[in-house]
Amino acid sequence: MPRPRKCRRIEGCPKASFFKPQGIPLRELTEVYLSMDGFEALRLSDYEGLGMEEGAERMHVSRHTFGRILGDARRVVAKALVEGLALHIAHDAQMPCFQLNPDRVAARKKELSMTKIAITSEGPNMTDRVDPRFGRAAGFVVVDLETMESTYIDNGGSQTLSHGAGIQAAENIINAGASVLLTGSVGPKAFAALKGGGVKIGHNMSGGTVADAVEAFKAGKVEFTDSPNR
Repeated sequence: MPRPRKCRRIEGCPKASFFKPQGIPLRELTEVYLSMDGFEALRLSDYEGLGMEEGAERMHVSRHTFGRILGDARRVVAKALVEGLALHIAHDAQMPCFQLNPDRVAARKKELSMTKIAITSEGPNMTDRVDPRFGRAAGFVVVDLETMESTYIDNGGSQTLSHGAGIQAAENIINAGASVLLTGSVGPKAFAALKGGGVKIGHNMSGGTVADAVEAFKAGKVEFTDSPNR
């Protein structure tokens, strides 16, 4: 049985949730996600100049955990700077001091197509089975409910990642313009990324084909979740 996750203390909240290269519309950029605990570790270490031991104490975590969080956060920021990506400080609903920019939320919802749904799939066809995984799913079938035309997004790039597969997969779903995801289970980081991008998550969909999942959605039989289920 895994150890229960300890609560992490977040003292500082970001004044902005997005940072991006100048002159490029956000809708044209790939987003990378910085967690709130990553933001806090950066704030304590690189902004306030605290050492590892004091930073860990302030966050109520071990020194090892603080170092891992800080390292992951630095890699995310470095990736955004080097590759010219948009940096999104991911919202966590359990941290009421942090709220997404309402203008950005409205813009994202406007960009999403309310007729497109994405389904995690073991293959590119409607007859392929739903992949119960999200971050490491084989791919995603995106269906336009108005025309019933489908496209396939290969998720092989996310499968090779040692960390961040769920976040990368969430970027693929958001960039495809889908407003709904149907899958088996979603972890905490991917869940935050999807919800931050305005995507509704229907879970416990494993066991049938992609076509079955689409019909269940159209019939109103999909169970939507407000929290990670993995």
